Amino acid sequence: MQHNILSFFCVPKSIALYQLIKLEKSKKNENLKVIVAMSGGVDSSVAAALLNEQGYNVIGVTMKTWGYDNIPDKDSGCCSLESIYNARNVADELGISHYTMDFTSKFNETVINNFIDEYVHGRTPNPCVLCNRSIKWGALLEKAESLGADFIATGHYAKVNLNVSSNRYYISAANDRNKDQSYALWMLKQHSLSKTIFPLGDLKKNEVRELAKKYNLKSADVPDSQEICFVPNNDYRELLKVRIPDINEKINSGDIIYHDNKIGTHNGYINYTIGQRRGLNTLVNKPLYVSKIDAENNIIYVDDEENLYNSMFTTKDVNLMLMDSINHPMNAIVKIRYKDAGEDATIEQINEDHIKVTYHKPKKAITPGQSAVFYDGDDIIGGGIIDSIIE
Repeated sequence: MQHNILSFFCVPKSIALYQLIKLEKSKKNENLKVIVAMSGGVDSSVAAALLNEQGYNVIGVTMKTWGYDNIPDKDSGCCSLESIYNARNVADELGISHYTMDFTSKFNETVINNFIDEYVHGRTPNPCVLCNRSIKWGALLEKAESLGADFIATGHYAKVNLNVSSNRYYISAANDRNKDQSYALWMLKQHSLSKTIFPLGDLKKNEVRELAKKYNLKSADVPDSQEICFVPNNDYRELLKVRIPDINEKINSGDIIYHDNKIGTHNGYINYTIGQRRGLNTLVNKPLYVSKIDAENNIIYVDDEENLYNSMFTTKDVNLMLMDSINHPMNAIVKIRYKDAGEDATIEQINEDHIKVTYHKPKKAITPGQSAVFYDGDDIIGGGIIDSIIE
């Protein structure tokens, strides 16, 4: 005992103070229950480990979000049987409870059905955004609150902050810009944000891997998932064929139009996205890109690369974070893809559900159905679904 006391007082004062503060915080957290969404991967595993170390009453939950029999040849990724076992092993290592919850029906009704419907209507969806809102911060949060949990937490690389003066929560970009996932979280409402913890927001990916090794977690070397969890072989066309068996009869071949002239025949407009170059069966011997998809008339429009640039578009289903409304046009950095660096633009709220975006310089391949997220520096102002491009 004497040796321990001497060891404590021999450490630098700043470190001793840090340990005391850490212990005090741990005591404050011990009565707070947090549900951690554990996918079996390294990020959510480390998130659970950090919160457990900080004194929270941590409960791990792995969500089953699709039926293994409904999507053939799909048993990998964040929702597979293997990932459930991985998450359970991590929970055992940490000494925390772990449960698997079945959200298959809700996921099918909202995420998968929307995914299919968007492609059928000639748009390109972003299912992760909808899953975050309706499943993780919808069905899971509702279940967590029914169990008396104070918070939910995930392994997302992002930060959640509170503007004290406006009493509004908002999301900010993570320190690791290569892994930042704030773009996919723009749909979260104020109540959801008030119940959210992102333990990895200040960490780099390599630091997370090192922490996993420190905690002796089996997920330390699990590779990152690079695919949509419910799409077989990472090919959305296979999913459409499974869910709509007669899709080739319903959506068959049509015209490819270039400058008002037919130059080829496509094999179903659902097989194309804005900006696509490969797979175009045309008679023109030069690079062409999909510039527009007319689902109603079964037409694919193509153009030269320089004509894929536009400056204005509208968004629908708007959700604002930093403020409850935009009363006058304001400057923002707007991202229209997950890995988009973002460009300067002016955003103007048209009504409660729509915002018009005007880029200061033309932007390539603005794609209806994708998310447009508006940033003030690192902080999310809000976002919306790209609705229509203004020529």
